Amino acid sequence: MEQNAAATLMSWKDTIIDFLIRYGFQIVGAIIILGVGALLARWAGRLTNQWLVKQKLELPIRTLVVRVVKLLVFAMAVVLALDKFGVQITPLIAGIGVAGAGVALAMQGVLGNLCAGLTIIFTKPFRVGEWVELLGVNGQVVNVELFYTVLMHPDGSRVIIPNRKIIGEVLHNYGATRQLNLSVEVSYDSDMNLVMATVREVLAASPRVLKEPSPIVGIATLADDGIKVAVMPWVPVADYVIAGGEIYKALLAKFDERNIEIPFPQQEVRLLSAPAQKPGGA
Repeated sequence: MEQNAAATLMSWKDTIIDFLIRYGFQIVGAIIILGVGALLARWAGRLTNQWLVKQKLELPIRTLVVRVVKLLVFAMAVVLALDKFGVQITPLIAGIGVAGAGVALAMQGVLGNLCAGLTIIFTKPFRVGEWVELLGVNGQVVNVELFYTVLMHPDGSRVIIPNRKIIGEVLHNYGATRQLNLSVEVSYDSDMNLVMATVREVLAASPRVLKEPSPIVGIATLADDGIKVAVMPWVPVADYVIAGGEIYKALLAKFDERNIEIPFPQQEVRLLSAPAQKPGGA
């Protein structure tokens, strides 16, 4: 038994030594080629990114192009490394193509997201930083990846939408600004010229309200309790949530300072006395 084990061990040792003698230089050469290919891919990606930054392309497009360049450079290194072992490249490419067809059928959803992501990146229905509403959700676009798009919701949560769900759907793009839809009610006894001037003064003093386009201020409705004034300024997307509360607070302070009354619902109740009964009446 010990002789058989020793013979097997010697056989394996001879096989390994023979393999290293025959293919050792090819293995070392392939490793060197792959290492150099990885370095060249990183270098080419860095140069490509610097050039694309100068062209002022958006981050998702830059990321995609840089990844493709790095992948192509490294793929060339892999081909050269395989050539060191005498591997026939043409049958290998044909086999990869057949395997790729099978993988494509098994990963239709992933590939659908990829194609939709490329469509979004190149057609640009929205950009990073803009506010969009689609599929019943809304938020600020913070990232556009190849497979999904990330929105930041007003409550601070992140909404991740697969790209294939976006293409073909109705998309409301607010851009980088949003219009507030505020309103305030004043009594019918108020001086409307003073009210309008006060509202415009408050909006002009707010650092969050944009000067252009000009805010819309006007009478919205004549309600039962008072006159409702529409206050509709434009603000940057980042200030949309907080701007409304600040404007209302400033309006309350100014109205109180200038004795502009904000009415509250009132109901007038009249009690009618019952008719007096006639003496001896039925």
